[in-house]
Amino acid sequence: MLWEQPDKNTAEIYLADWIARASASGIRMLKKFAKTLQIHQKGILAYYDFPISTGPLEGTNNKIKTMKRQAYGFRDMEFFKLRIMAIHQAKYALVG
Repeated sequence: MLWEQPDKNTAEIYLADWIARASASGIRMLKKFAKTLQIHQKGILAYYDFPISTGPLEGTNNKIKTMKRQAYGFRDMEFFKLRIMAIHQAKYALVG
């Protein structure tokens, strides 16, 4: 798997090999995906320079969307903002 490679050079070789095999597969959708990966190869491999993830941000956004659905019909935006802030506070209270 790409993210399991020990360093950027090894990951680059792994990704290039995967793209080559997918391109030679003859499967249209796989070839299209390989082309997309090749276009974004530099950004994908940047993970090895800056190993960060947007996972926590995506999780917070999902919680906000869920709260928004649950509060459908309520008009108190100030309370909604406070609830969003509470998600943020609770998350960092557990970490700190």
